[in-house]
Amino acid sequence: MTESVRVRFAPSPTGHLHVGGARTALFNRLFARHHGGAFLLRIEDTDRDRSTDEAIHQILDAMTWLGLDWDQEGPEDGGTYRGYFRQTSRLEIYRIHAERLLTEGRAYRCYCTPEELEARRAAAQARGETFRYDGRCRDAPPRPGVPAALRLRIPDTGTTVVPDLIHGDVTFDRATLDDWILVRSNGTPTYNFCVVVDDVTTKITHVIRGNDHLSNTPKQILCYEALGYPRPVFAHIPMILGPDRKRLSKRHGATSVLAFRDEGFLPEAMVNYLARLGWAHGDQEVFTREELIQLFDLRQVGATPAIFDRTKLEWLNQVWMKRLLEDPEGRKRQVERFTGHLETAGIVSPPTRLVESAVVNLTTRVSTLGLMVPRARFYFEDPTEYAPTAFGKLVTPALGPRLDRLLARLATLELWTETELEGACRQLASELGVKLVDLAQPIRLALTGETASPPLFSMMADLGRETTLRRLRAFRDRVPRA
Repeated sequence: MTESVRVRFAPSPTGHLHVGGARTALFNRLFARHHGGAFLLRIEDTDRDRSTDEAIHQILDAMTWLGLDWDQEGPEDGGTYRGYFRQTSRLEIYRIHAERLLTEGRAYRCYCTPEELEARRAAAQARGETFRYDGRCRDAPPRPGVPAALRLRIPDTGTTVVPDLIHGDVTFDRATLDDWILVRSNGTPTYNFCVVVDDVTTKITHVIRGNDHLSNTPKQILCYEALGYPRPVFAHIPMILGPDRKRLSKRHGATSVLAFRDEGFLPEAMVNYLARLGWAHGDQEVFTREELIQLFDLRQVGATPAIFDRTKLEWLNQVWMKRLLEDPEGRKRQVERFTGHLETAGIVSPPTRLVESAVVNLTTRVSTLGLMVPRARFYFEDPTEYAPTAFGKLVTPALGPRLDRLLARLATLELWTETELEGACRQLASELGVKLVDLAQPIRLALTGETASPPLFSMMADLGRETTLRRLRAFRDRVPRA
């Protein structure tokens, strides 16, 4: 590419950032970084009835969590996040462009009231026709003081072709279009007009967005032509569908990026998985961010819808959970993340040492950090109940005396290490004439409340002498005495 690539992600702040929008942002960022270009963020908030500042911050939080940083070319607003554009801060730019179109005869004032338009729409529907504005105000004389919308004057005949990097040339008959509204009668600019003006004035070279926007593109191309501006290169990426091949929605489970974060999915896994929704590089499934930037190519993006498979996401998340433990920085990040999940669950200020032990020992047993929380609770809280079936099976007349001897042996143990603990328990089991498991299972139940846990002796070492003995004594008190 001879020109510097400039792309943008332009969400509407009417709710959370969902996986479809996040994938669009990711594809734009990967394309920009691959070509050494710029990735801009634009908040399309001209729909004032539905746009909220809370939604803006949720979008920015989600993008930041995913690591989708943008080039900070936008104005500074003094907030937590900087360098992004807001359409409501650009109204004067839209007004200037609208006035130019009107002055040059490319646009005209429409005095039709909303009630009149709605009546014509209803009449068209009654006839089984699609309503299109009939252009009756194209040559209407000025009516000073009367509210008027501004419409784009488009050619009556011919076709508009959308050259698309993914779908090829897509042709639209202009007879299916109408003179669409640029500025509403209340003075607010419309989506399609703002998009064109924004992309032109921020020098966007490539528009990469979901193919649900493809039907808007011929309108926007006609606006580019009316303004005399070169149009960008378009690439409309496939939709994301649920397993039932219907558009992904809440009925398929979580679709909000922040909801996945709160469940305990990792940003590394989410980015990896989103990249694979519609894009492929051979049979490779696991990608680092650096590999994605190096390998991403729009020519490898398919035109068919992508299917969101939660099972595959969970598999990929566990792959990344394991991978992050392989280097010190990754392990540190996991400990910090899991600490946050523990605190959300009410475990306040958990010791870092125990958090790391939980992460190391439980990662292979769960697919998300959220699912790890209940399994890790015993590291930080003494059990108040014991698994009933296991308790009934393990509590025999012989158990009480064994626990007494165990407590006495452990209380005098000089070194509290995994090796010393295992040796002491093995020796005691031999003296009692029982298998090690006959001693180990009651210990495990006493310490965790369950009979499944990480390796017993390393867990005892992690919990420490005081906690281990306290829990064993509490368990002994629940065992009937002879």
